[in-house]
Amino acid sequence: MLPASLCFLCTRVISRGFHVSCPTKKGIPDVVWKLGRLNHVAIACQDFEKPVALYKNVMGAKVSETVAQPEHGVYTVFVNLENTKLELLKPYGDKSPIKGFLDKNKAGGMHHICLEVNDIKAAMKTMKEHGIRCLADEPKTGAHGKPVVFLHPKDCAGVLIELEET
Repeated sequence: MLPASLCFLCTRVISRGFHVSCPTKKGIPDVVWKLGRLNHVAIACQDFEKPVALYKNVMGAKVSETVAQPEHGVYTVFVNLENTKLELLKPYGDKSPIKGFLDKNKAGGMHHICLEVNDIKAAMKTMKEHGIRCLADEPKTGAHGKPVVFLHPKDCAGVLIELEET
């Protein structure tokens, strides 16, 4: 539960997110969860050799070790930036969810963005109420050990969006 604060629109005291009766929030949806920061941008790769060398040796970024994520069908490497991360992905096995993406995009490319939310179940409920499809009925545990869910790109301006609970 978030601490009590002032509504940034009408300065009434609220305890969580927006309050329903705000007279000045025309067009802003009522939500009980909060959208946070950009957690990472995921980049699908055929292999890690060139992108790791680019970010680590050319750009001087701190780059993690490769981690197998068999439950997600990918290997991950994180590139830490000052204000966010890049998540490099490569297929783990033939049933990897990024295999089809890489079949269509041989050079790889941006796969998804990850946005933080403070209450993933409430966020999923809001998405469904607004016709935005979640790609799973329940959150799964993501690469950071936190609950995640993906939103259908056809409902999100062509972008695959991952929501991660903070």
